Amino acid sequence: MLLAIADVLNVDELAECRQVMAAAEWTDGNATSGAQAALAKQNRQLPEEGAAAVQLSRLVLQALARSPLFVAAALPARIYPPLFNRYGLGEHFGTHVDNAVRARRGTDFRIRTDLSATLFLVEPEEYDGGELVIEGQFGEQKVKLPAGHMVLYPSSSLHRVTAVTKGERIASFLWLQSMVRDDGARRLLFELDQTVQKLGGRLGSGDAEVLALTNLYHNLLRRYATP
Repeated sequence: MLLAIADVLNVDELAECRQVMAAAEWTDGNATSGAQAALAKQNRQLPEEGAAAVQLSRLVLQALARSPLFVAAALPARIYPPLFNRYGLGEHFGTHVDNAVRARRGTDFRIRTDLSATLFLVEPEEYDGGELVIEGQFGEQKVKLPAGHMVLYPSSSLHRVTAVTKGERIASFLWLQSMVRDDGARRLLFELDQTVQKLGGRLGSGDAEVLALTNLYHNLLRRYATP
């Protein structure tokens, strides 16, 4: 399932991101690449353990926690702390697949990567190129969203970032392990949840049919979830 989530960050949070990133030191983006990805990657990244990345990672995690759409779609069990990258003129990331397991160096923290996400931090008109291209069952999807918006997609997807030809593309990216490992089951649960929410808005959460569907949703989640 590929899903765009609007307004994950508000105007003040985006301003804070820009201020912190403008004063930060950036390093070679291959610091977190696997062997295959490193061959295709040309960009820069905030050092993972640096003060700027830690501060902004906390900000993004707080924003995700208050996003009902993100929680409903991802059903997150564990989230790898968000990272931050920038692509300048000519920089790009060739076709690759994300590592199946991400581990933080020097810790016992590791996750299975079920979902990947890109959170855009600059407006589309500020740069040319830099589209996130995700290959799926129905062909390629090109994604270039407004600042503060996020795209969520299966980590198993082949994807790439096209070369920037003007300006700079700046974004946060992350991986997460979902409570529901199977993408098809997760998509069906999400669709059911969204239907329940819409019906509840029209009929009221105490309506008998809404309660029945809510019960069905939670019993299915109980069947599939592995916290």
